Amino acid sequence: MNFNQVLLIVNPISGDLDKKQLIQRVRNYAKTYDLTLHLFATTGKKDTEKIQQRIESHKIERIVAIGGDGTINLVANAIKNYDIPLGIIPAGSANGLATNFNIPESLDQQVEIAFGSTIFEMDLLKINDDICLHLSDLGLNAELIQNYEESRFRGKIGYLLQSLPTLLKSEYPFEFEVETNFKKRETSGALLAIANANKYGTGANINPAGKMNDGLFEIIIYKKLDIKEIIKTIRNETDIHSDVVETFQVKEARITCKKPVAFQIDGEFKGENSEVKISIMDEKLKILVPADFTSEALPA
Repeated sequence: MNFNQVLLIVNPISGDLDKKQLIQRVRNYAKTYDLTLHLFATTGKKDTEKIQQRIESHKIERIVAIGGDGTINLVANAIKNYDIPLGIIPAGSANGLATNFNIPESLDQQVEIAFGSTIFEMDLLKINDDICLHLSDLGLNAELIQNYEESRFRGKIGYLLQSLPTLLKSEYPFEFEVETNFKKRETSGALLAIANANKYGTGANINPAGKMNDGLFEIIIYKKLDIKEIIKTIRNETDIHSDVVETFQVKEARITCKKPVAFQIDGEFKGENSEVKISIMDEKLKILVPADFTSEALPA
């Protein structure tokens, strides 16, 4: 291995997994290869600054993150100006980024990949003042995430339990105005997604044509809730009827809403917003991926 100093970043409260076993497995692997491992547990207080301090003080060459999409987003924000590869040990409630990179469920394989050498350089989106790695949306799904965060049930069962109450209470359709380089359009729908990647953590593929390294992102508008068409996304079918879903690719966009709408980035509820600005960042994020992933993700 051409690196020695490793920073292991752990979110102790993400998902419903016991992190002790995960940490120990990473420690054992690092010890086997005589790597120096530094442990950092997030607290929600100045984590970005603390991570950067450890990178500087220990001359970190590899980062491994244990957590969900929110944790990976936090780490990405901290290291966006550093040329350091990031390995993922998915341990959140919905691990969307790991799903998009085909990270396997086996912990041993996850650790091998995180310490491996296959690197994918992915685009980063800037949404208002935040970073987005894979998916953000306004509307129904963000309302579901809000309800999930306010509930006491974790994991996928928590999302399932909140699905019906969210549908019953939601005031969709929502009114959106989307302004791009091409034109300005007004539309309405149950959900407007901003997609850098393909899939939600559930595996639902809402953006089959998207690539995470092409310098573009997709805006996807679900104009109405059609169960038959939604099932197509779960099955990875691409012939979704245009009356139900509209998709277009852009480099930057501005979205405004007639009234504030629930908004989430990478699985983290961001409150209700009436204006969202999106652009591709100059920085790239180096992610450790399975050896066969690059054959699936065509180069830009």
